[in-house]
Amino acid sequence: MKPLLVALALAGFALPGQAEQRPLWEVGIGAVGLSLPDYRGADGERGYLYPFPYVVYRGEQFKVDDQGIRGIFFESDRVELDVSVHATPPVKSDRNRARQGMPDLDPTIEVGPALHITLARDRKIDYTYRVDLRLPVRAVIATDLSHADSAGYVFYPHLSLDLRPELFDRRWNVGFTAGPLYGSRKYHEYFYSVAPRFATAARPAFEAPGGYSGTVLLASFSRRFDRFWVGGFARYDTLQGAAFEASPLVKRARSFSAGLAFAWIFAESAQKVETED
Repeated sequence: MKPLLVALALAGFALPGQAEQRPLWEVGIGAVGLSLPDYRGADGERGYLYPFPYVVYRGEQFKVDDQGIRGIFFESDRVELDVSVHATPPVKSDRNRARQGMPDLDPTIEVGPALHITLARDRKIDYTYRVDLRLPVRAVIATDLSHADSAGYVFYPHLSLDLRPELFDRRWNVGFTAGPLYGSRKYHEYFYSVAPRFATAARPAFEAPGGYSGTVLLASFSRRFDRFWVGGFARYDTLQGAAFEASPLVKRARSFSAGLAFAWIFAESAQKVETED
């Protein structure tokens, strides 16, 4: 993470106000542009431009917001148990030099419980900073919608710093996360193993073990402007010391991805709820 970004966010702190009354739900439409590596450690990367539905739901037990889709099973002053979701894009092996002649990689969906423990914050409602320890465990499913196969599981313990600075007379949501990633043998095999039948002189057979999967650093921001919303992220991965680092499919020990999204909100509920947004 860039120290300057953290300094700017901290310098822009405003005094906290009161929790706001906002619509129970909001719906819109938007577009997102992404630059992603084919997979972590790949030397190929792609640009993507997709339409996406903008949906916010502020229920007590189920939420859709800037932290994702969350079914909240337990919540106290400092501890919350909810659902964590993540995904990876498909990979066409004929477009990736390291995987030439190997099967394509289906997109993956990761779903599982996540325990959030709040370590520090200035106040519960309308906080300007919050530090959490987050402990998501996710099962991984590889699917192209015509079939679905288990691809192991991942564990991503990380620290999260959420800031709400006031910049340009607007309150922004700014987040930073950092932590190690761990994957099961089956998860690493899906991305990094080379079966003997696909081995070549330049790509020896390799059986990926489970264990440490590198470290992930992520920075993100979002802001609502009346009927418009904007958000973005930048992610840095380092695979140094990863259990599969010796795989011939790992071409870069470091990778970077980023995305930027815009949305127009065209409908909202008449019912209002108190929220920390």
